[in-house]
Amino acid sequence: MIIGIDDTDSNEGMCTTYLGALLLEELQAFGEVEKPPLLVRLNPTIPHKTRGNAAVALRLETCCPEKVMDHVISRIEEFARFECEKTNPGAVFIQENEGKRLKPVLRAFLEKAVRDVITIEEAKNLILELEIPSKSFKNGRGLIGALAACGAMLNREDWDHTYEHLAYRQREKWGTPRSVEKESLEEADRQTYPETWDTLDHANSLVVCVPHSPDPVLFGIRGKSPETVTKAASLVRAEPTERFAVYRTNQGTDMHILPVESVEEIRDMHSYRVEGTVSATPETIHGGHVIFSLRDKAGAELDCAAFEPTKNFRELVRELLPGDRVVLFGSVNSRTLNIEKIEIKELALLYTEENPKCPTCGKHMKSTGQGQGFRCRKCRTQAPSKVSCEMERTLEPGLYEVPPCARRHLAKPLVREKRSDYRIFPSR
Repeated sequence: MIIGIDDTDSNEGMCTTYLGALLLEELQAFGEVEKPPLLVRLNPTIPHKTRGNAAVALRLETCCPEKVMDHVISRIEEFARFECEKTNPGAVFIQENEGKRLKPVLRAFLEKAVRDVITIEEAKNLILELEIPSKSFKNGRGLIGALAACGAMLNREDWDHTYEHLAYRQREKWGTPRSVEKESLEEADRQTYPETWDTLDHANSLVVCVPHSPDPVLFGIRGKSPETVTKAASLVRAEPTERFAVYRTNQGTDMHILPVESVEEIRDMHSYRVEGTVSATPETIHGGHVIFSLRDKAGAELDCAAFEPTKNFRELVRELLPGDRVVLFGSVNSRTLNIEKIEIKELALLYTEENPKCPTCGKHMKSTGQGQGFRCRKCRTQAPSKVSCEMERTLEPGLYEVPPCARRHLAKPLVREKRSDYRIFPSR
């Protein structure tokens, strides 16, 4: 049996991954639970999301599916933050013998949930059409993520993945300040980077893996394998934990990115890879955001932004000039692309005028008066006017990314890139 759960949390507390970790332990009373469970991040631009737009899926062998369903529903009823307007839980249950029939259609549903916009009615109609057992609360928006998570579990070998070790606080500590020793996080990072990432943001002196919201998560270590995230977590010194879980996840995979050829194809609430030419000098606006325009081959333009939370990444964006050819990765809202990564493919040539050099001694000549040309005082050589010289750019072609403190869950960190055709500049 595969179980998908979504939308039990709120901005004020709870976390669907905590419920998944709890069920991972409790469902062993009903059969053998497969590890690792799945944590699936959905479209990051959806306005209805609470925090990270994550759904959870578990798989178990059981001879009493009805009891499993009753237990899962009772736990949702106990832990979901129903008082929050945005919290609309959903659970989906798929029998193993139905997997082959449902696998292709739910794979398509998963991809749409990560890259596109799905309505509640679409999810409910598909559940009815496929005759899938489910349970929804309030408006049932959680059915979207629950169904997508089941699609991820049915197709778990078909998509890129990473892992996250999530440690959870003792329940009496929820909502209070967290106690995690920064020095131990630094040691964990030293011993496991680049096999793990986004534990710390060195450039901005920030801890990234410890959340600030009043949810049950104490810290989360992300990395390429269960072994590396577990090793890093074992080095962390912190307050006592209630439990932990290692999730297989689509975090850090760029699964949300859609390639497009034209700016005209771009729509709000989607994420894209788009190539073009910088058409206006980046401008810093109120709030510290840096904005510029990108022009595609057909001449259509798109506003692009490095928002204030991207911190030092904005300095790189400010160095762009009209004529630079770039590829941008990011999410679009209000017809503005929020940059997650930038590939600088070709830099525009920048020229300035300077006094000519003496062909004999190599020193710059001096002006002999307005409109009278230039002369070398030592060699007495002359030149009629200034000369145009190419200026050196501080930027280099290559791949750049926002710092860890500003990274989206789904954005693929450059430490995972295996390209050899461009220089890669991972952000630390």
